[in-house]
Amino acid sequence: MTSENLKKGLARRTELLGEAYVANAMHNAPEFNRDIQEYVTEAVWGKVWSSGDLPIRERTLITVALVSAMGRTNEMKVHIRNALRNGIKPEELKALFFHVTGYCGAPAGLECHRAYHEVVAAMAAETP
Repeated sequence: MTSENLKKGLARRTELLGEAYVANAMHNAPEFNRDIQEYVTEAVWGKVWSSGDLPIRERTLITVALVSAMGRTNEMKVHIRNALRNGIKPEELKALFFHVTGYCGAPAGLECHRAYHEVVAAMAAETP
């Protein structure tokens, strides 16, 4: 890790998603996936998430909305977890999901709700 954006990205990604998630994504990833993980960490987390243009709270809500609108369930779960870990209230996510439903249709909105419940159940199972 030599690039400044890669260092910033790793720090921001760890701050928001947690050490265990990042360790799994970055260090336990198959060799085949390592280049894409470094790229995402450097470009997305090091530049997009680390710029000062938007507060983290707004960036988080925007990201949940975007991945929800695209139907990217795995990424949706990552960012729903991030939202809940970092202070976004369930009622705010519910409102966001209704917004997604209005603009992207019922299947997208229903998928948001399914993903939300899977994330909440997984987080509850992790709590001792």
